[in-house]
Amino acid sequence: MSDVKVVGFVCRMCALITSDLGPPADVNVTIETVELPCAGKVDGRLLLEAFEKGADAVFVAGCPEHECMNVKGSSRARKRLEHIKEILDQVGVGGERLVMYNVSGTHGPRFAQIARDMAGLLEKLGPSPLKARKA
Repeated sequence: MSDVKVVGFVCRMCALITSDLGPPADVNVTIETVELPCAGKVDGRLLLEAFEKGADAVFVAGCPEHECMNVKGSSRARKRLEHIKEILDQVGVGGERLVMYNVSGTHGPRFAQIARDMAGLLEKLGPSPLKARKA
């Protein structure tokens, strides 16, 4: 599973702080992080484009909803992800490959757990169906 690619759209106000730790050594995934001013700013086109460019899974990490610096950013992101998951199901990629996490900037080990969660998800699902179509 060494060619597994995960893209994480990460809120700079909270989750970016924990992402600096990177995935733990026991997790064999590459995580490319994209900094967002707020999770609520994530654009559905960017999420879909990440899959088109070879991501096997994508996650958005925002503040806990009750701690969001922009009041409703994380809840907006969650609603947007639900819509994009439907699109991913319709095109055969699978909405389960898109995940939302709420991460407090003071909880450093949380990013390591996200990396483990994403690795476990991809172990179960395998590579993106888009990779097979391109090959």
